[in-house]
Amino acid sequence: MDYETLREINPRLIYASITGYGQTGPYRNRAGYDVMVEAEMGLMHITGSRDGPPVKVGVAVTDLTTGLYTSNSIMAALLARGRTGRGQHIDVALSDCQVATLSNLASSCLISGEKDEGRWGTAHPSIVPYRSYKTKDGDILFGGGNDRLFGLLCNGLGRSEWKEDPRFVVNTARVAHRAELDSSIEKITQDKTTKEWLDIFEGSGLPYAAINDVQGTLNHEHVLARDMVKEMDHEYCGPIKMVNTPVKYSESKPSIRTVPPMLGQHTDEILRDILGMDESDIEALKAEGAVR
Repeated sequence: MDYETLREINPRLIYASITGYGQTGPYRNRAGYDVMVEAEMGLMHITGSRDGPPVKVGVAVTDLTTGLYTSNSIMAALLARGRTGRGQHIDVALSDCQVATLSNLASSCLISGEKDEGRWGTAHPSIVPYRSYKTKDGDILFGGGNDRLFGLLCNGLGRSEWKEDPRFVVNTARVAHRAELDSSIEKITQDKTTKEWLDIFEGSGLPYAAINDVQGTLNHEHVLARDMVKEMDHEYCGPIKMVNTPVKYSESKPSIRTVPPMLGQHTDEILRDILGMDESDIEALKAEGAVR
């Protein structure tokens, strides 16, 4: 079922292959999962706390980005076929997609020729303060991305005098005094709950955010207002909740058309209607344990 065989039957075929390391190169025959590619292609090295070991991202982000690159590439190939009448083979590698998502860090290393700066946890290598801080009951992240925003943070923390402090007055000074400033901020943030800090900075213009767990995210008022959680009735399981599509269209109205199927629910339909098998052949496959 390779591309070269199938294109002889249908020259308009668009055939996408997703593998760990692609169809060419020295690693082309190597097995690879998301976490191996995270490690081999730089992501794990830049993920984790400043003085801690490298860690994997909490979800299979390389798998996800590879899927997005693949779907976009298929659409581009459809446009090309509309112009040329020919299909093509799309060779997508998790490793390539992970290198591409190194983004500005890769560009910095390519331009400077220098080693990257390693892991920064939630902090930023060249902007201070720009990280999470402990509260009385959790964590909150502040984005003091420029001098004006730092001033808003100072006001909310009750430390307006920091705006005139030579150690903190401009970002370059704050970077030089990173440890001192971060420690001072966290001493203050630990005096109140995360909710109290959210209320203080609401409407201030400062970028800030609570650090939520998954249940906190799925029950977040903004997530629910954006219709990101949908409930549907399942014939066997009853009401089930699912994450909705994240893209909103002005005209089209995409929706979740069906609930997740049960194991083997569509076996007969696919074998009969798509592959043209008769009932005796299907039953024989089931008896052999080849299908469910």
